Amino acid sequence: MKILFFGPNGSGKGTQGSIIKDKYGIPHIETGVIFRENITGGTDLGKKAKGYIDRGELVPDNITIPMILARLQEDDCKGGWILDGFPRNLTQAQELDKALKDLDITLDIVIEMILDRQIAKDRIMGRRLCVNDNNHPNNIFIDAIKPNGDKCQVCGGDLKTRSDDQDEDAIDQRHNIYYDTETGTMAGVNYFKDLSSKNDGIPRIVDLNGQQDLKKVTAELINKLG
Repeated sequence: MKILFFGPNGSGKGTQGSIIKDKYGIPHIETGVIFRENITGGTDLGKKAKGYIDRGELVPDNITIPMILARLQEDDCKGGWILDGFPRNLTQAQELDKALKDLDITLDIVIEMILDRQIAKDRIMGRRLCVNDNNHPNNIFIDAIKPNGDKCQVCGGDLKTRSDDQDEDAIDQRHNIYYDTETGTMAGVNYFKDLSSKNDGIPRIVDLNGQQDLKKVTAELINKLG
């Protein structure tokens, strides 16, 4: 089961990705982790990426995509994978599609978590991160996952906030990219939807109502994945 997982910041995508990982025994691959592993490991691609990151520039696709493809071909990915955080725009979607086809890798499923932009913003600003596991859900504005005071509602660990989660301008900038249907992430989502409609439903498109509470989103996701 090879999956692309889309959803705006604040949708709970990371939490659901972790649930899929545990249920189906496939790795949940996040692009930020790939960058860190390559940089820490001193790979050629990692060294090139670090130069761009140190200058505050975006890492070009001709570095990012080979990193991702290398990760998707590691032994733990033989039974499938969940790719989260890439592609972020239409060009990256097109390039990733081409690269997967060149390697004869079939993309099985594209998951899109659908959530109103304002709700997504509110959820980001209410998000609290557990120091033990960032995927433990804690949000001061969502009753179902509200922390126990200043402690994680899952494990009791200390909580912290990301500074950019409290920066409305930063949130708006991230969402401007995601919700852009011309060249942004949503344009990439629509690229795969068009591909599916032209290719007898491959990849299969799974839409999720991200406005539901955590357990209902999970139940809908598991039901639709089958």
